[in-house]
Amino acid sequence: MSRVSFKEINKIAIPAIIAGIAEPLISLTDIAIIGNVERDPVEALAAAGIVGSFLSAIIWIVAQTKTAISALVSQHLGAQRLHAVKTLVPQAIYFNLLLSLLIYIVTAYFAAAIFRAYNAEGLVLNYAADYYQIRALGYPLTLVTFALFGVFRGLQNTLWAMKCSLTGAFLNVALDYLLVYGIDGVIPAMHLKGAAIASVISQAVMLAMALYFFFSRTPFGLRLSSNINPQMRGLLVMSANLFVRTAALNFAIYLANAYATDYGKNYIAAQSILMNIWLFFSFFIDGYANAGNAISGRLLGAKDYKRLWNLSIDISKYAIIIAITLIGICSLFYDEIGLLFTKENSVLVLFTSVFWMVLFMQPVNAIAFMFDGIFKGLGEAKYLRNVLLFATFLGFTPVLLIGDHFGMELYAIWIAFFVWMLIRSGALVIKFRRKYLQKEV
Repeated sequence: MSRVSFKEINKIAIPAIIAGIAEPLISLTDIAIIGNVERDPVEALAAAGIVGSFLSAIIWIVAQTKTAISALVSQHLGAQRLHAVKTLVPQAIYFNLLLSLLIYIVTAYFAAAIFRAYNAEGLVLNYAADYYQIRALGYPLTLVTFALFGVFRGLQNTLWAMKCSLTGAFLNVALDYLLVYGIDGVIPAMHLKGAAIASVISQAVMLAMALYFFFSRTPFGLRLSSNINPQMRGLLVMSANLFVRTAALNFAIYLANAYATDYGKNYIAAQSILMNIWLFFSFFIDGYANAGNAISGRLLGAKDYKRLWNLSIDISKYAIIIAITLIGICSLFYDEIGLLFTKENSVLVLFTSVFWMVLFMQPVNAIAFMFDGIFKGLGEAKYLRNVLLFATFLGFTPVLLIGDHFGMELYAIWIAFFVWMLIRSGALVIKFRRKYLQKEV
């Protein structure tokens, strides 16, 4: 067979889509519920948006061992040498745990200073610091869970991660309602702190489920070897390149939110909704990127370049179809979507004036995410790093600064994001064609 079958791709992609959207769904649920509280809804929404962006930034940066371990496991699976990474897996998981504990200790202590850097002040700053100090307790839970998910994906299985993520997402929705609004005479209304507690409990349940699948369904364990696995250096180098790449990615998101906060609380509230919807779409489309990540690593290990080339074509088509479908659905309910998150008219006006830009860029996003996934599976972390650095500092940042100079405000932010995604998608497609077009024949 010269192609990976539609069934095989979707066996990985569909559960990965469902698993992938669970994390942004937790943030969207928090924002939707917080945006409709009776006390200080705009300030609470702004604080939740800022904290959500920072949490995502940290998690994306340090969770890159998930992608690295997935690539190495899938490559060794394809080469039928899975035994070579048996001691590597627990070492990678414990590395994630120690790193997450260090990040929690440092960032929780400096929470107020961190969110001042986002231009938060007054009530927004107080809410953000309080909310973050609870949400940050979830770092060890989330990062160990992500490492386990990376192992599952390397084994070509995203179903276990899907079950864990769905359980966490549904539990978070229920706990959000209970803890944010409370029940008269039974549970006090905890406002933002309730949403943070709900998230941490949900993350703990997800980790417990992931550990069950890890011990009962995989050939790996958590017993540490006294000898460092020879692959550990490659894992750390790949992770370091992906750390830098993701730091650049999150610098763009930080800059966008810092500028939006500086424009005013209504702007950062609208930006919070727009960004979380953009992230939701990204994780949704990213399901096929996860399939590309898992399968491309296996095909590279087996040196099956023809199927690798065809895989890039097929998953790109599927992702674009999903992007167009999302655009169609959101276009039908354009005004209603904003009302899910807030009833504040000043925020809704800003949201609806810019939302079309988020929709317009989705096909370009789809291509960028697909090739991101494939390049991660191929272990091309250095090139991914360089592309993101170029796109962020020579694309996104100057476009944002120019747009801000001309008073374009939220329009400047989203034009900059569009340019950012164009550079990323273009650079990856060109590189892949040059490297694998000749090998596939």
